[in-house]
Amino acid sequence: MKLVDGATVSMPDTAANQANFPQNRAQKPGLGFPPARLVAIVSLSCGAALEWAVGPCEGKQTGETALLWQLAKRLRPGDVVIADRYYAGYFLIAMLVQLGIDVVIRQHQRRHTDFRHRQRLGSRDHVVIWPRLQQPEWMDKATYDAMPETLRMREARVGGWTLVTTLIDAPVVSKRELFVLYRLRWPIELDLRAIKTVMQMDVLRCKSARMVEKEIAVHLLAYNLVRAVMAQAACMSHLLPRQLSFKGALQLLNAFEENLRHCPRGRLALRHAYLLASIAQLKLPQRPGRVEPRAVKRRPKQHQLLTKPRQILRARLLEQQQQRMAACLS
Repeated sequence: MKLVDGATVSMPDTAANQANFPQNRAQKPGLGFPPARLVAIVSLSCGAALEWAVGPCEGKQTGETALLWQLAKRLRPGDVVIADRYYAGYFLIAMLVQLGIDVVIRQHQRRHTDFRHRQRLGSRDHVVIWPRLQQPEWMDKATYDAMPETLRMREARVGGWTLVTTLIDAPVVSKRELFVLYRLRWPIELDLRAIKTVMQMDVLRCKSARMVEKEIAVHLLAYNLVRAVMAQAACMSHLLPRQLSFKGALQLLNAFEENLRHCPRGRLALRHAYLLASIAQLKLPQRPGRVEPRAVKRRPKQHQLLTKPRQILRARLLEQQQQRMAACLS
């Protein structure tokens, strides 16, 4: 089971970063920060980032689906990809099917679903045939011709969602099981939040595109190392890695760092066992069906927005300051 989703990060406003990760066109030069788009494939079982791709947020072929297109061949036949409705496009699903990969995705909001037709599997549950769309501009003719002319997809309405999947055998995978499976997509939102907030990757520091990619890779490497330690702790305590707190595990690793660094070689295994036992105590509470409003409580500060480049405003303030000093001395 593989989870797929995307996120964005920002970086210093340098000429090198702007050349490779241009800022939003709505922002004037010098008033924004270059953003980068990240798409990650995350393991459902342990939360490790298995594959990732980075690209700009502006220009053709820079969306999340384009980045997943680059990563798709690294998936293995038999994998099941769980993603939100942004990835419910015909050609992306068709490519995954050709690679032997199943999908469970929420239906795209622009696609109409009519349960009165096609092969009926149950109440609001049927198998339909998706015809191949017209060739898009970004796709070459050879790739388009290699795409199947139709896709046999299952559409099911359950829990307020319309899900589309290639798991069309209803006796093997029921509609309720599809609903439970899609609900397991939510952990990737928490994983990306842990990477950006807990691992402090939201705002990068490097000033060139090459170093930005290295900085992202190092953050994800450190994240995976923490996940590996959590998996060891969960295995020793007969738990699932997802039952443990990532932030708590990271805090314990930082607390044990000096202790392990200066530990005598003969006592290292014992202290390592103490660390794993401590991480295993960080069980997350059971909160089935938890919902939270998509809003922030903390109010932003009442500062004005920067509407001109900083160097221009700085020069104007210096000029005003000199005028006030001259008036005081005259």
